[in-house]
Amino acid sequence: MCKDCGCSLEKEEVKVLDENTQKKVAREIISKNPQLNDGKTIAVIKKILDKNDQEAEHNRLHLDENNVLGINLMSSPGSGKTSLLESIVPFAKFTFGVIEGDLETNKDADRLKAKGIQAVQIQTGSSCHLDAFMTHKAMHNIDLKKIDVCFVENVGNLVCPASYDVGTHLNVVLVSVPEGEDKIVKYPVMFRAADLIIFTKTDLLDYFDYDLKQEKEMAKKLNPKADILEFSTKDESSVKGFLAWIENKRKMS
Repeated sequence: MCKDCGCSLEKEEVKVLDENTQKKVAREIISKNPQLNDGKTIAVIKKILDKNDQEAEHNRLHLDENNVLGINLMSSPGSGKTSLLESIVPFAKFTFGVIEGDLETNKDADRLKAKGIQAVQIQTGSSCHLDAFMTHKAMHNIDLKKIDVCFVENVGNLVCPASYDVGTHLNVVLVSVPEGEDKIVKYPVMFRAADLIIFTKTDLLDYFDYDLKQEKEMAKKLNPKADILEFSTKDESSVKGFLAWIENKRKMS
């Protein structure tokens, strides 16, 4: 895990707050990410997240000034984020650009560029998530005046991205059938942050012991406000369903 998240902070890096202040700050941070429950990391984490949140607001201002809807795509590796974006190209009535986040390589951005999409690759090195500062830099390499929607395809990870606002308007979380039935219950923070939860690769349901109805119920119990969609790149109606969801959000923005 990366140092920015507090996952590997050394004791000497952390200033311990007085007990009352520490408890107050801890409740605030841990409510967003209960994995970060070591009181000695709270001071450093709060400082990092505060700066990130300020930059995130700056990013949203950029998007708003250009009437661009920002959508943060999050999931574990291999859930189908890039494939989803590729699949909407033939049917989308809006133009979009993509900020791609991966530890290494430009493969995902190259795939989208081959489809005629503006795409900027961020190679994070060892960082397990994108943050608002990385996203801001990438935004300056996309012509926001020529797009209606900006997707941020976050690093494949179901933990840290949930705690870092990258400056988009909406969070979309993907969970794929081959991953098994335990992802929502194991990684609740990510799914609580979602405006939309997409169950992907549903064309493989016949090949896996996966109770889709049960998983939907779990998702709704965890996050009653989130919309839920089923998705398969092989099912044109599900692709258009996702596009309809985006168009509805664009009208509301």
